[in-house]
Amino acid sequence: MEHLINLDKELFLFLNGLGSEQFDGFWKIITKQLYWIPFFIAVFYLVIKKEGFNVSFWRYFLSALFLPIGIFIVLFFYRSYYNDEIFLKKAKNVFVIILFLTVLLTFTDQITNLFKYSFERLRPCNNPEFDGLMREVITRKSFSFFSGHAANSIASTTFIVLIIRKYYKHTYLLFLFPLIFAYSRIYLGLHYPGDILTGYLVGGIFGFGFYKLYLILGKKYNF
Repeated sequence: MEHLINLDKELFLFLNGLGSEQFDGFWKIITKQLYWIPFFIAVFYLVIKKEGFNVSFWRYFLSALFLPIGIFIVLFFYRSYYNDEIFLKKAKNVFVIILFLTVLLTFTDQITNLFKYSFERLRPCNNPEFDGLMREVITRKSFSFFSGHAANSIASTTFIVLIIRKYYKHTYLLFLFPLIFAYSRIYLGLHYPGDILTGYLVGGIFGFGFYKLYLILGKKYNF
């Protein structure tokens, strides 16, 4: 175990050392969920299209971007295209996916915090071993193992990709999001590679598990 921990630290120093000050601002943006909102909205457009809503992308995107409930406003606007029964079924399916995704992220986040405060592994930026050896771009006071950014991003991406993969080609490209998102944590000096990989493993299991639960309940309750 000690050998793996040392290897994890060495790999961190290598990857963290690849950074350059001129790119620090870019990775500070990448690591914040707020700046990914347009991407999240665009991905959820694929979910809505999968359910059969013939919605203009830009009308949907702008409404969802500037209004907290914009997605449902757009769907309600298009209600006249369907009879009540069809519309309600489609809207229910979208709502169920949002509900599952919300519960999945909440569950994953709480498990991540449980691990962090159980293991209490210091973040690289707070580890005195690395004084003068690493690029410390930003700091956080919480613990390191494992990465919530990695776990949440891979859990949500796995869940969504499994739902929409039958309807679109190249959905696997969505996994670029958790790869880039999680790497920012190493670049900024906030996580070890082991934190990221463990987060991927846990998040992937949770995302797949919630997808299976979605299928089981979908058959039972017809959504």
